[in-house]
Amino acid sequence: MLNILASKTGSHTELITLYIPPGKQISDVINMLRDEYGTASNIKSTTTRKNVQEAIVKVQQRLKLFKDSGENGLVIFCGAIPQEGGGPGSEKIETYVIIPPEPIRIYLYRCDSRFHTEHLQELLKEKETFGILLIDATGATIATLQGKRLEIVRQMYSGVGGKTRAGGQSARRYERLREMQLNEYFTRVGQHANEVFLPIDTLKGIIIAGPGPTKYDFVKGDYLNYQLKNKIIDTIDTAYVEEQGVKEVVDKAPEIMRKVRYIEEKQIMQQFLYEVGHDTGMITYGEAEVRNALAAGNVRTVLISEKVDLLRVKVKCNACGYEEKHTVKTQSLIEFEQGLIGKACPKCQAPSLFIADKQDIIDDLAELAEQANSEVEIISTETEEGQMLKNAFGGIAAILRYKMQG
Repeated sequence: MLNILASKTGSHTELITLYIPPGKQISDVINMLRDEYGTASNIKSTTTRKNVQEAIVKVQQRLKLFKDSGENGLVIFCGAIPQEGGGPGSEKIETYVIIPPEPIRIYLYRCDSRFHTEHLQELLKEKETFGILLIDATGATIATLQGKRLEIVRQMYSGVGGKTRAGGQSARRYERLREMQLNEYFTRVGQHANEVFLPIDTLKGIIIAGPGPTKYDFVKGDYLNYQLKNKIIDTIDTAYVEEQGVKEVVDKAPEIMRKVRYIEEKQIMQQFLYEVGHDTGMITYGEAEVRNALAAGNVRTVLISEKVDLLRVKVKCNACGYEEKHTVKTQSLIEFEQGLIGKACPKCQAPSLFIADKQDIIDDLAELAEQANSEVEIISTETEEGQMLKNAFGGIAAILRYKMQG
């Protein structure tokens, strides 16, 4: 839905974007829109003025249907959109109301030549958390990174002496004391890291960083809980261990995370291709076949290429309520809709068919997978295996729970 909205453009600055956070009074927003309606009367272009004022009225009408902005807030997109193939004058007012998946923190009214979907796009980003642990012989910093949100949770100093020998002590004795101090310090850092990272359900991986070899000594020892040790995805060099060092890691993090996802995708696809190559009967591919397997509860993992550009369209009869579903290429939707004009309903023969609903195929299959308790993996085309899923298997496939009969 957001991709479709982001692709829409107006002839001029006449598309309204309205974000209402939870707790904001609807009556206040309607009053604000009333003022905006008055301001819009100063627009010189007659067409733009008419379109903006009409859109404001439509938004006000929609808002009157809501008692409040709800737990998560409300987002409304409304404006005059030029119709396919039509130039100026072909515009039709389109209105979209979205209930965000989680609370929005922004109050925004904007009149532009496009809809501002970026704040909603941000909510859809993966909520996975990465742990960051910077360590050297002088100190350590523990931080978490979730999306763009970075939080430095704990900083500590080692109390470990430098490598130079103290007055009068033998070099060996001093080194032994220093090792004991380092061990005690590593144990302390490990305990703090366990306390911070273990309770995080969405912890995807841990990045260990710092200047010099100390970080490798820490990783080699048994200072971290074994569950966390298994989640170490990279050990990298930084110039610092405090806040500046954390920022160094964050700068490198997108590449590290991409590498992690890249490896995950390759492993998933290699498992699928193994089943294909060995003809185990434990896979299926093609939209209809995957739907049948989901309906039978026989899918462990659905694999969908992110490049699949299909819509699941519900066609309904206005006269008798008959319904049927079709899968249509996004770019063929208008042609499909025009093909319904005058077409007889299979049940009552009335020429009353229309598109009642449309949904991205990924969302449609994800809902079916949720009902079947199956996992869904969206596979990019950045790997050779991901390209094979798109080109050789039509972009939709599944790894099964048990062998298909027949």
